[in-house]
Amino acid sequence: MDFELPAELRTRLAELDHFIDTEIVPLQQQDDNERFFDHRREFSRTDFDNGGTPRPQWEALLGEMLDRADRAGWLRYGLPEEVGGSGGSNLDMAVIREHLAARGLGLHNDLQNESSVVGNFPFVHMFLAFGTPRQRDEFVEDMLARRKRVGFGLTEPEHGSDATWLETTARRDGDDWIINGRKRFNSGMHTATHDVVFARTSGEQGQARGITAFIVPTDTPGFTVDFHWWTFNLPTDHAEVTLADVRVPSSAVFGDVGEGLALAQHFVHENRIRQAASGVGAAQYCIDRSVAYARERVAFGQPLAARQAVQWPLVELQTDAELVRTLVRKTAWELDRTDHALISDKVSMCNYRANRLVCEAADRAMQVHGGMGYTRHLPFEHIYRHHRRYRITEGTEEIQLRKVAGYLFGFAGPGRRAKA
Repeated sequence: MDFELPAELRTRLAELDHFIDTEIVPLQQQDDNERFFDHRREFSRTDFDNGGTPRPQWEALLGEMLDRADRAGWLRYGLPEEVGGSGGSNLDMAVIREHLAARGLGLHNDLQNESSVVGNFPFVHMFLAFGTPRQRDEFVEDMLARRKRVGFGLTEPEHGSDATWLETTARRDGDDWIINGRKRFNSGMHTATHDVVFARTSGEQGQARGITAFIVPTDTPGFTVDFHWWTFNLPTDHAEVTLADVRVPSSAVFGDVGEGLALAQHFVHENRIRQAASGVGAAQYCIDRSVAYARERVAFGQPLAARQAVQWPLVELQTDAELVRTLVRKTAWELDRTDHALISDKVSMCNYRANRLVCEAADRAMQVHGGMGYTRHLPFEHIYRHHRRYRITEGTEEIQLRKVAGYLFGFAGPGRRAKA
């Protein structure tokens, strides 16, 4: 791998910064839009009287940002040309998402709901890879234009990482399917028009095969959004959902019957490497801000930067940032050239190490900034709360370690050894 970024990509980053500075920063500063990003952010974004879900005003501002990014040709950068994208590579997207996160908190790349001027669209990739022509025609453009929103219903009250043990079932009834079960932390349900629901259609508990994905309209009789969980990172769009004799036609099957976990793996692979890149960028932001503050802040007659108790933790974090950045970019480069399944362990390495790094960097930034670091007037608590969830979602930290161990010891992956 050439560790020098291509000149074309460096030029694109400069163009992206110009777009943000001229189109997005003025929008953030317009009227009182800063209330969504300063110390008032959670209160301005959260509808406390409506289950803690996002306020319409907040999502309207995000919508305007997305429209501007789409008109300028940035939003779909990482998508294929067939859907209006630029065909940006995995390496491009890793570098760009790190770059955006390193700019800090802002409308250009909001952490809380993953909205960005350069979009991350795992569902679009899923529809392109697994959807029927009719499903692609129905959903892809409407999702990009926000006329449709699709939720992701995999986790259940009793099953998270152990997805092969899920208890939601679907059985055939003529040309239809009848779905029964419950989902937890079902994302996007405050505005979702459809939900991708994973249900067992055959096989035994614990088997990967036999789970099927269904595209379920949220207004289908028997589909109810019971409430939203109030999470560490408000506002919330993660709901408890019940499906009671929900009837859908066979055309609702997403991908092949019994092979639904392939879609789920595709979804998390798309997210894991890009989350890792964002984690590196946000960590670098925390480190840079801490170094700058330590050079300026005088205590006991000397700058904080003169004290090894301040220096050394930041040195360790900067070293880790350099190491993880290189691993993320190398892995993204390999993803552009290799079957994802062959390097799934590398993706897991990137994900769990980057997620830890940014949490440690945000925590250290709070410590270096002292009492002010603990306030909401600085962005570090917000960064910590957002990235802390990634040590659980998209596969827990323990699941990432398990994946790496499987490849390392020959229990899984291309080097899998036959059982004796």
